[in-house]
Amino acid sequence: MEYSDIGIIAAWLTEQGLKGASEAELLTGFCNACRERGLPLDRGMALMDTLHPVHEGRAFRWDSREEIETEFEYGPSSDGAALDSWQRSAFYYLWAGEENEVRRRIGFGDPTDFVMLDTMLEQGHTDFVAMVHRFAKAGTIGEMDCFFSHFATRHPEGFSDQDLIILRKLVPVLALAIKCIALARIARTIAEVYLGDDAARQVLEGKITRGKSERISAALWFSDLLNYTKISDSAPPEEILPMLNAYSDVVISAIHEAGGDVLKLIGDGVLAIFKGDEPADACCASLRAERLLRQKLKALNDERALEGRPTTEVYIGLHIGDVFYGNIGSRERLDFTVIGPAVNEVSRIASMCRSVDLNVLMSSEFAATIPEGERGALACIGRYALRGVKRAQELYTLDTARIEI
Repeated sequence: MEYSDIGIIAAWLTEQGLKGASEAELLTGFCNACRERGLPLDRGMALMDTLHPVHEGRAFRWDSREEIETEFEYGPSSDGAALDSWQRSAFYYLWAGEENEVRRRIGFGDPTDFVMLDTMLEQGHTDFVAMVHRFAKAGTIGEMDCFFSHFATRHPEGFSDQDLIILRKLVPVLALAIKCIALARIARTIAEVYLGDDAARQVLEGKITRGKSERISAALWFSDLLNYTKISDSAPPEEILPMLNAYSDVVISAIHEAGGDVLKLIGDGVLAIFKGDEPADACCASLRAERLLRQKLKALNDERALEGRPTTEVYIGLHIGDVFYGNIGSRERLDFTVIGPAVNEVSRIASMCRSVDLNVLMSSEFAATIPEGERGALACIGRYALRGVKRAQELYTLDTARIEI
């Protein structure tokens, strides 16, 4: 490779990073471009920790001969086999020390003391170099504090001094391009985790002006846990958070699988909306979520009962109506949510479940919107005055909704 090729590859990386190419595409394109211009790359890997509620980070791979998995997410490396593998890696050696580069000429007698080097030697690789590019504090988000990469060759003479000089000049550009894409991914993840998919999409599209909202018709879901306060008062403190997480998981996953959007977690309560091309579609989706929840809830309660842990039920209020959907708050702190009388009404409907020993109640408007062929499973339980709601409301339930706990 000529030194003039460095500028060509750096320009390509910059352009692709600005365009939003994926991290795997960036690594693959970089390695192929280097190889085409004479740099004897046969293997490449890059990884960077991220900010995600489940995954610790993402890794990207390239090989000149084999078809391999080009990207994967990895979990915590804090214990077990994952910790052992991490501590035996070249990346850990760099992370724990002060060096920014480590090389092993494995085809020329250097030790295969890092994980995977023995396998790479068996596959015919002769030379290996790993690098770390550390971020300053201002450039760190969560555990994303550096960029790791390694490269290997099967060339009979290994990497030349010029090959290494070129890599040292180009890899920081690769790191910057991948970090750019990773930051955008982190922004999406944070928005989706804390706002919900639809609200996150709207915020990331630029809808962040205070007071800007749209009027929409949606099926509304408000659910809560039965006797949560009583259980939390009597259960050991270390049991409360795992219990709340376990029940929140079944509720939220059921809503998402049915196409709904969770807008707010209020203690043990969940506010969600279902939108559809037709109002009946939104109501049917929320009923699918209710059925999914009951299946998931039974499995969870059976598991917790076997473990001798406290179990509970989820009660749900369902309603349909017009709401304002958008940004509410101050200039310093906004919430993307729904407001309107219908939101207050659905929470009051949910709270009635405890009084009538039913785990799901719905408004007459919701019941009337369900397709006629599906109303056979509904039963009217009477007319009730709801706290904070001007008019009395006829409430309906499902014939399977009796609480058994």
